[in-house]
Amino acid sequence: MVTASIDALAKSGLRSQGARIATAVASALLLAGCTVQIQNRQAADEMAQRAKPPGSVYTGWRVFQDKCVACHGSDATGTSRGPDLLPRVRQMGARRFIGLVLRRYDWMLPPAPAGRDPAALDALTEDLLQGRQGELTMPAWQGEPQVSAHVIDLFAYLSARAQGTQGPGRPTP
Repeated sequence: MVTASIDALAKSGLRSQGARIATAVASALLLAGCTVQIQNRQAADEMAQRAKPPGSVYTGWRVFQDKCVACHGSDATGTSRGPDLLPRVRQMGARRFIGLVLRRYDWMLPPAPAGRDPAALDALTEDLLQGRQGELTMPAWQGEPQVSAHVIDLFAYLSARAQGTQGPGRPTP
């Protein structure tokens, strides 16, 4: 009788050990499947990150709120003082954007701009500078440290707005 009990215990121990082994194998296979999924997700996330323009959308929004809102509106959709930037940014890359913001003045020329005559162009330039004709609407920002340091962030924010991946209002940091 004692021998039968020992045999029964040994068999049940083997069964429970077999059940534990089966459970461990099933868990390992399940985890292996999850690991592959996580790895695949990681690659997709990396590809999506590379596709986004460099820079911080949140930091760009902060610079925009500080330097650009007065003319372009709080969501970059324009005011009477400045145009809607979203369709413009949608059509340009980061290099062109940086060049326009940092180095270029956007002159609002009269309907019949001076031809190629240097004297007429000089006169028109002087009139514009003195405020007698036309308007200087977009300042070059290369001398402004906050804009210069964060121009790529500004592009990231405006590009996200233009592409529809960032709605109006404050982005999440």
